Amino acid sequence: MIYSMTGFGKSVITLPGKKITIEIKSLNSKGVDLNVRIPSSLREKELSMRNHVAKTLKRGKIDLSVYVESTGGERSAQLNTPVIEAYMAQLKSIADGENVDLLQMALRLPESIQTERETIDETTASAIMSGLEEAVGTLQDFRLTEGQALAQDFEQRIQTIGQLMETVKTKDQERIPSVRARLLKALEDLAQTVDQNRFEQELVYYLEKYDITEEIVRLSNHLKYFITTMNSDESNGKKLGFITQEMGREINTIGSKANDAALQQLVVQMKDELEKIKEQVLNVL
Repeated sequence: MIYSMTGFGKSVITLPGKKITIEIKSLNSKGVDLNVRIPSSLREKELSMRNHVAKTLKRGKIDLSVYVESTGGERSAQLNTPVIEAYMAQLKSIADGENVDLLQMALRLPESIQTERETIDETTASAIMSGLEEAVGTLQDFRLTEGQALAQDFEQRIQTIGQLMETVKTKDQERIPSVRARLLKALEDLAQTVDQNRFEQELVYYLEKYDITEEIVRLSNHLKYFITTMNSDESNGKKLGFITQEMGREINTIGSKANDAALQQLVVQMKDELEKIKEQVLNVL
């Protein structure tokens, strides 16, 4: 089976006083390109999160985002009363004013409000990792569904190339006698006497240069290998890409040897199908 590199996953964790949302999405990439956006309170868990995502998803341009929303019941900031009182005393010593006015001025000054750095306990950390596993699992399911759609498209296009190849084989059987007749006709038009044995030797040499039997055999093997690889236990987009390159070489050789308009039209159709396969293989994990 094959997996697409495109996917999206999400999980929501509800804890006392907070809600944590984890979102992860991926696009195609040659390797692992992981971008992480998380609150500073979760930085100590970033490495573990990165390792889990990279190990599970293997390839792709991956964006991981974690959002923490306070739902009440927690105080993350409090008044720094000693500092505020000191500010008010200094202000009162240099200017007269009501206490309320002095308090408003003191609250604007540095360190008048204390913000405690939020930390996470083991329960929260465990819940976040479970949520990450859930989001990654959802993304994997998405990738599998996309991969199944790609597999259906590949099978159809490989089948089309195979049918075109069979037509090439049929046309090729008609091509060789046609080339032979054309050469004989050219000699007759020249009204020259030639050594028949030498002519037959040259003709065989000429026809061997345009023989496409080996290319057709190799192309047939590549088509079968592509399907076998696609249906293997592991998704291997890079390997499928290499196979398409080999298929392209054989099709191009057939086109260069064809020396026949009908065969070259079939080659163009095979190239068109192969290019569409190559474009989609870039999305395979």
